[in-house]
Amino acid sequence: MRTIPMTLLAASLALGLAACSERQDGYDDAATPLAATEAPAAPVAPSTPAATADMTTTPAAGTMAILAATEGNSVTGEITFAAVDGGVAITGQVNGLSPNTEHGFHVHETGDCSAPDGTSAGGHFNPTDSAHGRVSAGEHHVGDTDNIRADDTGVARVDTRLDGATLADGAPTDVLGRAVIVHADPDDYATQPTGNAGARLACGVITQAM
Repeated sequence: MRTIPMTLLAASLALGLAACSERQDGYDDAATPLAATEAPAAPVAPSTPAATADMTTTPAAGTMAILAATEGNSVTGEITFAAVDGGVAITGQVNGLSPNTEHGFHVHETGDCSAPDGTSAGGHFNPTDSAHGRVSAGEHHVGDTDNIRADDTGVARVDTRLDGATLADGAPTDVLGRAVIVHADPDDYATQPTGNAGARLACGVITQAM
């Protein structure tokens, strides 16, 4: 049996250690797989826009009348109606009136403003066949309400009510689909059946919109 010289064996071991060191130095850390205990981060779900939650929301219904001027006049406005205990509240604004003047303001029988002078709206809404009068002061039409007053710029802020009226319930006292009239003169709350409120300056039909 041949004996391998010790010098040759030592040289072979040195060459092997050098080769191993070179492979370790050139190792690509970027290609190193994740450790078994290091799980990849969970993907983040995209955020939902706030508006998405409201996409199926139905806008609230509103009941209003857009006032248009009758022939030869320039009165306009927007009036809103809301059912309240014992009647219907009316709020809004009327524009184009003479400064510092009072005007009769009523709900009329027919929701028709097609006539140039507004007479197609008929008389005051009066389903109970009552005498004309002042709200909260005895007998009156369901369509009667207090006068409105223009400020020094010709704008009237409306905040009044119809006593005994109802809204969108189909009852005989329902004002939906009827007309709102602004008159040229103040209502005297006494003259039958109109209050001597004069010509019709503006007319609008009470409608319900989504």
